[in-house]
Amino acid sequence: MDMQGSRQLAVTQQQAWDALNDPEVLKACIPGCDSIEATGENAYALVNAIKIGPVSARFKGSIQLANVNAPTSYTLNFEGNGGAAGFGKGSADVTLTPSDAGCELGYTVTATVGGKIAQVGQRLIDGVAKSMAESFFKRFDEEMQARHPAPAEAAAAPVQAPVPSGGIPAWVWILVAIVVILAIGYALR
Repeated sequence: MDMQGSRQLAVTQQQAWDALNDPEVLKACIPGCDSIEATGENAYALVNAIKIGPVSARFKGSIQLANVNAPTSYTLNFEGNGGAAGFGKGSADVTLTPSDAGCELGYTVTATVGGKIAQVGQRLIDGVAKSMAESFFKRFDEEMQARHPAPAEAAAAPVQAPVPSGGIPAWVWILVAIVVILAIGYALR
């Protein structure tokens, strides 16, 4: 399965990169996210609860970042397992491009899935993935507005909260959640 898209963010490229590398921001913004933990250099473990139609499961996954070009792009390789509900694995290429209104987050995802969740049907899976992505972006936009009230003020003001180095960007978590959902749906097909 393949998916691509983009989203305009009302913050600078650096502000988006920093927030997307803050596990606390990601945990708050990813629907159903239970935990995000670093397991090594550019490696993370994620636990996320997902419900697609009659199938719900807690997925445990791993993420490995490659080709990191801060604050512009990276490749995210991921695997997730929801036990009897299914599994998914794949990769995503993510970019942050500066724009007049802030920056644009772009992504291209390739994934495969298996298990019961694939039997739910592609339409339902696509709908849940779209809903989760919209929910993430809404939460992320709200978090960015709280941290950076106005673009002019945000550029002049110091960052309000320290951002841990070596974190996973939020857009990576979004992509992981979307890919896991799509993978589960594809596998149940």
